Amino acid sequence: MNTSSPLQRQGHRLLQLGMALFLYSSLNGFAIPVLASPRIGLSAHTLSALQGVMLLAIGLLWSKLKLSPRAAKIAFWCLVYSALAILAAYTIAAFWGVGIETISLMGELPHGLTQGTPFQENFLKVLAYSSAPTGISAFVLILWGLRITE
Repeated sequence: MNTSSPLQRQGHRLLQLGMALFLYSSLNGFAIPVLASPRIGLSAHTLSALQGVMLLAIGLLWSKLKLSPRAAKIAFWCLVYSALAILAAYTIAAFWGVGIETISLMGELPHGLTQGTPFQENFLKVLAYSSAPTGISAFVLILWGLRITE
């Protein structure tokens, strides 16, 4: 594979990261029963598989984007950060068994989340919420890069 252009290299890195997330999802599946919150562990397992598919798809179209090198770099790092930040928030919440203020998903059910210390709750909140603006920025730049120019 000729990875001479920055867009081709970034696209290849997204493909690698997508496959790494599939591997993470596979290994995470073994840990679910021993997590402090198995239900959120299952959510992290599913999320990493979904993100793997998303990054593979975006990696395949990345070299077709019509973006400046600077815009492509911003989009790339925003996308990577966004994907890994929200996955990290869910994974940490599953290990700690806390995060009910941020991840209220299934908090009421058995094996859900409980209230953590202020540090834990704030850490998860900052990590999870920081993924939204970076993800939206990446998606806007990718959509802009898919425009047709003649």
